Amino acid sequence: MWMFRPLGVYRPQSDTFLLARELCCGGIQGSRVLDLCTGTGALAIIAAYAGAEAVTAVDVEGRAVLTAWMNARLRRVPVRVLRGDLFEPIADELFDVIVANPPYVPSADGPRGVRGRAWDAGRQGRAVIDRICARAPGTLAVGGTLLMVQSVLCGVETTLNALRGAGLKASVVARRRQPFGPVLRSRAAFLEKEGLIRPGQRHEELVVIRADQS
Repeated sequence: MWMFRPLGVYRPQSDTFLLARELCCGGIQGSRVLDLCTGTGALAIIAAYAGAEAVTAVDVEGRAVLTAWMNARLRRVPVRVLRGDLFEPIADELFDVIVANPPYVPSADGPRGVRGRAWDAGRQGRAVIDRICARAPGTLAVGGTLLMVQSVLCGVETTLNALRGAGLKASVVARRRQPFGPVLRSRAAFLEKEGLIRPGQRHEELVVIRADQS
């Protein structure tokens, strides 16, 4: 699916597509959907096409918000696009489905410019994931579902334990093994030093985690 994407906005790629497949398989017709870290708005638009009753897309970057708004308008689908930090713009609203493709790439420093904010997530890659795990349970309606994609480099069991500790039923529902892209290749020495990969390892596994509210 072609998306308008200016420089600095995260390009839909393998993690987006892996998450989109699970989103569409979940039967979201008539659901209220929240797309966190929306970027181009690809997942929000897919949710609208799949029959969601209402779709809200959120991103902290103004450029991404404008991009998602424009892509939704170009496709003539009703997506509410808000600028803000994760759950901040939606106050006390509840959603049936939360979908998230957050930044999860380990980084020795903070986000490096506008482009870096799309993937840099602290030394363990969990700066944003941990915040989603903490807030998502209180934002899901009864019977609601969180779908989130991340790399195994930033701790799948840590995510599962955090969600289960908050009362959700959580599991890995999809996996994809792939070679490092340019960003991870450039950080291989740092990842080895931190013990996040084995010496010489140049591949990662992406997973989609599903967590259900009882």
